[in-house]
Amino acid sequence: MLAALALIFALTRAEIVERFRAPAITKANGLVQVIADCPADMRREYQMDVAAFAARICNALERKERMHAARFSSPGIMIFIGDERTNRTDVVASAKTRRGGSRYTRIYLPAPGFSDVERLRLEVAKAFYYAVKGDRLDDEDARRALVETDQSLRVREEYGDLAKWYAGELAPQPDESPDEFDERMLKLARSVILPGHAAPSDVLHFAGRLRFYPAAFDVPYAGRLRSCTFAEAIELAQTEPRIRLQAFEKAPFIVAFGGGRSPELAAAANAYSAFLFELAKYKMTKDELAGLLAGADALLAEAFAKAKDAYGAPGGRY
Repeated sequence: MLAALALIFALTRAEIVERFRAPAITKANGLVQVIADCPADMRREYQMDVAAFAARICNALERKERMHAARFSSPGIMIFIGDERTNRTDVVASAKTRRGGSRYTRIYLPAPGFSDVERLRLEVAKAFYYAVKGDRLDDEDARRALVETDQSLRVREEYGDLAKWYAGELAPQPDESPDEFDERMLKLARSVILPGHAAPSDVLHFAGRLRFYPAAFDVPYAGRLRSCTFAEAIELAQTEPRIRLQAFEKAPFIVAFGGGRSPELAAAANAYSAFLFELAKYKMTKDELAGLLAGADALLAEAFAKAKDAYGAPGGRY
């Protein structure tokens, strides 16, 4: 209360009148209402974007639930935009019931320029189900509902699971054995999650295939190596026929492992395949083979950088 009074006293009379006159924006057949208690420049920048963001979520959830879009006499999702220009990421939500029995949720964004967009997405989904069905969803239920409505969210969820699995931070489901869990994650790692795109985990998974392993573990290469890199294979192939045979077998498959994802990863896969075919024939000089391999490595580095640019940055806009 004191903070609110201090804000009122700090504003001029003209600013107070302007804020009271600022119209609310209503979307999704009256379900969503966005009120901007902030200066005109912030209202112009955020009010319509936030309203459209919330309406898209509600419309997608309506389609998912095969619901007829009904007209709401009172908003079920009321979003208030504050006037702070700090880096506060708060998204404060509170579910309420009106005297007449209609349900609604108040969502407050103190600093709309820095609000946690993913948190807001979850709170809008939870508010939707509370308003239209009376259901109180937890974060996990809301996340599952959202993933079913948006391919980009599904992609992000699956890539997030892979990253946690690689880091050893993802546990099996309660009804899943460790072997079943690992098989499921391996299948996901091998799949093309989003055609035409590659995430950093895709590139790293592909890079993990750039080694040779003896068919029989107890018969190492050159009597001492349990595995070798492609660079080491250039020297070994001169006296180790297994390397050349494996290079010939691996060349077509390496293209398949890089295909269907980003153009950059596909180009790297093709370059490694060309190197492997030349390694199998072993008619080039070692320097020429090393040059082919260096070119493929450079393309892979480019693919990784592009993937990080596309998927590495957290957050986003409304």
